[in-house]
Parts: sequence; structure tokens; C-alpha cells
Amino acid sequence: MPALPPRLAVFDMDGTLIDSLPDLAACACRLLHHYGLPPITPDTLRPMIGDGVGVLVRRLLAHAGDAARGIDPDDAVGRYMADYTPHSTDLSHPFTGTRATLSSLKGAGWKLAVCTNKPVAAARHILRVMKLDPWFDAVGGGDSFAVRKPDPRHLLGTIEMAGGVPGRAIMVVDHRNDIAAATGAHVRGIFARWGYGAPEMEAGATAGADSISEIPHIARDLLPD
Repeated sequence: MPALPPRLAVFDMDGTLIDSLPDLAACACRLLHHYGLPPITPDTLRPMIGDGVGVLVRRLLAHAGDAARGIDPDDAVGRYMADYTPHSTDLSHPFTGTRATLSSLKGAGWKLAVCTNKPVAAARHILRVMKLDPWFDAVGGGDSFAVRKPDPRHLLGTIEMAGGVPGRAIMVVDHRNDIAAATGAHVRGIFARWGYGAPEMEAGATAGADSISEIPHIARDLLPD
């Protein structure tokens, strides 16, 4: 009997592996200050996260209202990325229990991957600085393919990069875009209740978890070896 493909756990990044809200908010405030606009609080920024940098910056400008009407969104996106990349690990950190969870999954024979709408260079930089990169077999960023989440091909491409198959994969996520990608790719989705997504975004997930420390147990239940 042929051996089964390896089990693969795919993680979203912001709000799932890493609490990146502090740096995202600090960068947003610096951008708004550059344009003479009022700052934004982390709690106000939180629901804007999850659709990539371009959408985040456009939401910031929309939130600023008429005062931002004459600002070129493309210029603002470029400024945000130029500022965020070197400061993306100033205040951010892995969620409590992340390293133990990754170690537990690896010890049980799982392959691991990241699938994020963040540009891949920025994602790899953050993983490297936080010393998380050795655990991951693949990183699929928002610019790694011609599409990105919620398009399931972003997830499918990441799974292929990691040497996995959809039927033997799970995805740990905190946003409706991730759930949509997992559903479209026929991958089991675990909703990260500790993340940035509103509770109603859990709809459509295969399971939910209150902390990242629960993931090895839930993953084993969903995909017994």
C-alpha cells in the first residue's frame, strides 16, 4: 500500500501566527502624519487588516474622509510599504504558544507553510527576524502567484510549494478571505479566535480554536495519521 502524502499545516500570518497590529498601526499613523491627517488607534485599524497592503492603505484614506481626497492612493501604498518593511518587527511578536505549537507539529511529522497576502519578501523578513523561518517548508506571499487570497489558487500554490496535497492539509486563519480560500481549495480550515477577524468570520470553518496552543490537538483530530 503506497504511503500517504505528508500532513501539512498552513498558517495565515497577521493575526494568526504573529501579533503584527502594533507595527501596522504605528506605520499607519506615520503615513497619516506625513499627509497631515489625524492618527488612528489600533482598535480602529484592526478590522481593516486582512486584504493586503493596498486595500489597507485605501481604507486608511477612506477613514480620513474629505481631508484625504486629493491623495494618490498608489503613492500612499508605496510610502506605507517603504516605511513598514524596515519597521515590521519593532513591536510585533509571535502569539504566545506559537513556537511550542510549531515544534509540536513538526515533531509529529507535519510539514508547515505560511500563506499570507503580505508581500513574500516582507513575510520572509519577519519570519527570519522572529526566528520562525526554520520551521516552514514554504512561504506563499501576496505576490508569489498571479492571484492571492481569497482566491483558492493562492493556497493551492502554497500547498504545492510545500510538497503537500489539499486532502492532507489544514489551514489556520483569522479572516473571511482565508476561510473562502480554504473552502475553495477543499482544505479544512481552523478559525483563529485569538486573531483580528470578527466572530462572524468563523462561518464556514471546519473548526475553531481559542488559542494557537490548541492547534496540534485539533489538527490531529481533523487529520489522524
